[in-house]
Amino acid sequence: MTDTNYTRIYTGNFIIVQQVFQRLEKIGIKAIIKDESESGRLAGFGSPIPGQQEVFVHVNELDKAVPIIEQVRFAMNAN
Repeated sequence: MTDTNYTRIYTGNFIIVQQVFQRLEKIGIKAIIKDESESGRLAGFGSPIPGQQEVFVHVNELDKAVPIIEQVRFAMNAN
């Protein structure tokens, strides 16, 4: 996603990406999930890191999104 108004804020596995996505959605942020491994699979190609997804948000929502990422990372380290 180059030359857009979106920026990547997180890369991780499906479960954590879904948690991030849902938390962002709760505060009104419309995030985009990019899954190159799934896209490659559907096209008949592979991916260098299967199972990794990326979460993108609009740059105008970055200030609200970063604390959500920090909360998720803290929760992962606390377990």
